Amino acid sequence: MVLLSPSVKALRRLLSICESYASSHGLQYNVKKSEYMIFKAAGKRPEMPPLDVPVICLNGAPLQRVFSFKYLGHYLTDDLKDHLDIERERRALAVRSNMLARRFACCSNQVKITLFKAFCQSFYTSSLWFNCTQKSLSALRVQYNNGFRALLKLPRFCSASKMFAEARTDGFHAIIRKRTASLVNRMRSSSNGILKMFVGKPDSPMHKHINKLMIMGSLIA
Repeated sequence: MVLLSPSVKALRRLLSICESYASSHGLQYNVKKSEYMIFKAAGKRPEMPPLDVPVICLNGAPLQRVFSFKYLGHYLTDDLKDHLDIERERRALAVRSNMLARRFACCSNQVKITLFKAFCQSFYTSSLWFNCTQKSLSALRVQYNNGFRALLKLPRFCSASKMFAEARTDGFHAIIRKRTASLVNRMRSSSNGILKMFVGKPDSPMHKHINKLMIMGSLIA
């Protein structure tokens, strides 16, 4: 369960509603598993020191402040950057690709390619990666390329575009573009007015992001 509010006062009000509901239904929130995070606002005044942040309590017990947390498998940070989540995916990709190369070394290339598509192309929540540097994305791209090379036992410095073309497999940037375009299409067809608002304006951050991805893909191609 996640609560979002523009101020500490509003958050306390939301928590009081939760406490009342839990009390009337014989429930109790686990304070040890509850925490809060203050998102940094760009262009605003410097963040208050941790000691100056008003105490936020649940059932009379103060909540712990965190600077990042994992929600539905996706890492959120107080600066709204995606480097931590990209690193999570890079590490997971390394584990999966090494597992495939080790366990299925004797299989045919077609079987290996099929397994690679199933286990190494998910890039979970990659469509949400918006605030990140090229360095963090490049690290994931290199891991993706090297995993494919290792699985098919290709030379370390062979052309990535050539090996994916010959294997009829999407490269890293093609997957990112498809994932992002799929998210935009789902948001446009959603009945939720808030989601439609994010993609309804041509100058919205979502449009700028997907346009950047398309331009990047054309330059690489």
